[in-house]
Amino acid sequence: MELQTKLPLKPQQHNQIDYHSKIALFGSCFSEHITEKFKYYKFQQFDNPFGILFHPLAIERLIVNAINDKHYTDDEIFFHNEQWHCFEVHSKLSRRSKEELLNELNTQIKTTNAFLKEASHIIITLGTAWTYRLIETDTFVANCHKVPQKKFLKELFSVETITESLEAIVSLIKSINPEISIVFTVSPVRHIKDGFVENTQSKSHLISAIHQVVEPRKQLYYFPSYEIMLDELRDYRFYKDDMLHPNNLAIHYIWECFQKVWVSETANQTMQDVDYIQKGLEHRPFNPTSDAHQSFLQKLGDKQKHLHSKFNHIQF
Repeated sequence: MELQTKLPLKPQQHNQIDYHSKIALFGSCFSEHITEKFKYYKFQQFDNPFGILFHPLAIERLIVNAINDKHYTDDEIFFHNEQWHCFEVHSKLSRRSKEELLNELNTQIKTTNAFLKEASHIIITLGTAWTYRLIETDTFVANCHKVPQKKFLKELFSVETITESLEAIVSLIKSINPEISIVFTVSPVRHIKDGFVENTQSKSHLISAIHQVVEPRKQLYYFPSYEIMLDELRDYRFYKDDMLHPNNLAIHYIWECFQKVWVSETANQTMQDVDYIQKGLEHRPFNPTSDAHQSFLQKLGDKQKHLHSKFNHIQF
């Protein structure tokens, strides 16, 4: 008896990810969970250089800045709650000194510019269609940095606005890297602080807009993270205690679905070898000086050297 409604997922026929791929990830907090999987298995990845970005216009603006090699200056940052911030990036980039923040912003711009030019895949995870407009400058922000809410207007992006933003993102990236594959997905995290109905409206705008842009013949794809969570994992045992965020079991399940679709068969054996080494490195022996453990360490070291000889970016 089948007790789930399962999505029919088939392996991607072209442009799959392997250990030669270079993967950039941008977007919501869910993209960071997928990033952790790529990190664990030692793929070449570059994740959220400007921190978590929830809506598409924030991602578009920073990709524009990176491609144009923008240089941030004093008038684009501000001081609040004993730290310097930038409305265009997440608070993880905020710093105690103005010089540190500007240096971090401009370093990330250059790093992102270089990686976009050589990346094989970009995974963009959209979180919400709701955004905040800073009244003073009449501009959308990526993060409010706990600035009082009265300084912002809350707005919902239309499907048309999101579609235009995604088309701009694609055009910009393809202008410097024509062969790149772009995978869009929608975060399964529900933004209930916006309201139950409002969250559904938001996600529907994102999904509708993405499907205006997706075209596999142009290396533009959609991966159904949101649908897997809501249809295959429709049970609160797959959520964290807040009943909003996927728990580790759900994240691993969605990762396995992604792996089935996007990771090539040739990479599977390497992933198994990496997993064996990772677990071996975490192992705590009862007797570290025993011959058996020393032999185990020798074998582990040999496996590490073998992998590094095949893929010099793999280091433990």
